[in-house]
Amino acid sequence: MDFLTPDLSGLERAVSVLRSGGVLAFPTDTVYGLAARAGDERAMRRIYELKGRDSSQPLILMLADSAGVGRWARPSLAARGAMERFWPGPLTLVLPAARGVRPPLAAGKPRSIGVRVPDHALALRLLERVPEGLATTSANRSGAPPALTALEAASLPGVDAVLDGGPVPGGQASTVLDLTRVRGQILRPGPVVATELAAYLSSPPDPI
Repeated sequence: MDFLTPDLSGLERAVSVLRSGGVLAFPTDTVYGLAARAGDERAMRRIYELKGRDSSQPLILMLADSAGVGRWARPSLAARGAMERFWPGPLTLVLPAARGVRPPLAAGKPRSIGVRVPDHALALRLLERVPEGLATTSANRSGAPPALTALEAASLPGVDAVLDGGPVPGGQASTVLDLTRVRGQILRPGPVVATELAAYLSSPPDPI
């Protein structure tokens, strides 16, 4: 397992790890995450093995900006408004999945997908170099506390490399807002609170 520096050399090495099918730990605005290249099914399945995660729980897609969402999801007008208001930031939006998007990124019937753009400079620099996006989850065994430092993330056996961005600024997992329902629903409370999401909780989905 390699510790990678938060500079151009480290970023290039992180991208190389991902392109070669590896699993990377990296910092976000909330907690350290595990990442595999979106679409690399073998690497995504490795994340489940490392975490001891139930395969029925989908991974979250992280992107550098909202421009790439349409490849993976069908956002409603309310979802687009939430993206403009809260991204980059600690809000995961659950949206109807685009046609052809499969587990472990999509789940349920009809299929949905969780998407987020993190508010963390190093994470965004990494995501800019992986335009298809990253399939992510927190860097810890399922049920254990999330990793808040590179050393904590590195304690998870089997991770190929850790991009060391120092302690994360947040420490709390993102809020998860489901906008696939007739009315939005908060699936996981987090840094973005219900009062801030009131307008999106009362907006019916209108896929476009």
